[in-house]
Amino acid sequence: MLDHRLDHEYEQLRRTVEEFSQDVVAPKIGDFYEQGEFPYEIIREMGRMGLFGLPFPEEYGGMGGDYFALGLVLEELARVDSSVAITLEAAVSLGAMPIYRFGTEEQKRTWLPKLTSGEMLGAFGLTEPEGGSDAGATRTTARFDEATNEWVINGTKCFITNSGTEITGLVTVTALTEPIARSSEGGTESSPSREISSIIVPTGTPGFQVSKKYSKVGWNASDTRELSFTDCRVPAENLLGPRGRGYAQFLRILDEGRIAIAALSTGLAQGCVDESLKYAGERRAFGRPIGANQIIQFKLADMEMRAHTARLAWRDAASRLLHNEPFKKEAAIAKLYASEAAVDNAREATQIHGGYGFMNEFPVARFWRDSKILEIGEGTSEVQRMLIARELGMKY
Repeated sequence: MLDHRLDHEYEQLRRTVEEFSQDVVAPKIGDFYEQGEFPYEIIREMGRMGLFGLPFPEEYGGMGGDYFALGLVLEELARVDSSVAITLEAAVSLGAMPIYRFGTEEQKRTWLPKLTSGEMLGAFGLTEPEGGSDAGATRTTARFDEATNEWVINGTKCFITNSGTEITGLVTVTALTEPIARSSEGGTESSPSREISSIIVPTGTPGFQVSKKYSKVGWNASDTRELSFTDCRVPAENLLGPRGRGYAQFLRILDEGRIAIAALSTGLAQGCVDESLKYAGERRAFGRPIGANQIIQFKLADMEMRAHTARLAWRDAASRLLHNEPFKKEAAIAKLYASEAAVDNAREATQIHGGYGFMNEFPVARFWRDSKILEIGEGTSEVQRMLIARELGMKY
């Protein structure tokens, strides 16, 4: 019989982060959010708690946990604030995980201890201004200079999380390396093939320019910037994994990341329930709490249903990942459903709060602003539906 209850260690972790979110994050994050400031104080505390090292082995400074544990933490953080949650998600799933999954032993020992401690943040440079969902259409180039044994990178990346903080240490970028010739089955004829590779670029490298922060609708306490590379040179040993495997690498990273975003989305959806339930009991209209009205009760019931279903979806996908089972379809389902649940719940929570839901002093206003990007980042809802259809065998 299936048992969806958490074991003692998972539940203890969840409770610890729940208390941290309520006691540390909740009282402070509103000011950071409204001022558009990165919450270094909160991030440092998360580092001391070991949250940035959760799914990594102890030999690299990690906590020896797993991706399921990361999902639990992201959900609890996002119940209070998504800026903090996405900072952790991007640092782990996009910053450190590519190095752990595909790096050499030297790369792991050089970078992971600082990344897993939270002393340093990493970023993942994939999206480009003219690429969007078509990540395979990379235009950033990396030319290998044999004379100096260096990669020379030119191009632009956009919407990159954690790329310009005071503690950002590296960005892993995908770049079009020189095409390779592949022979056809018939013999001597060859045809060029796009070759995408991943390369680690430390911050401060000459030719690596970080633009000013975007003016965003939401996630205002997280760091998001455009990056440009102009004859940016890094050593040959900064190539991450085999040359030409960058496309396959980021597909794997995005599959895993979708589970994390689904967990984060679930947290936002649940946070909407939490705040609306409290408000419905406190707010009085026409002589009684608004929660006495059936329309409010039905809204809350639907919101709880969506959060509950989203939680089951991301936990199922995470479980498949941990058991080395195929999880691409389940990750896409979880990300699609949970992100749309977050948007729906944020809309309903704002409606329940009425005019106060439009005031930034109330968390639901922040939830409303933060929710929409969840249907876009790490694969739009349209991309998720495309992936699910393909996994069903619809490859016409």
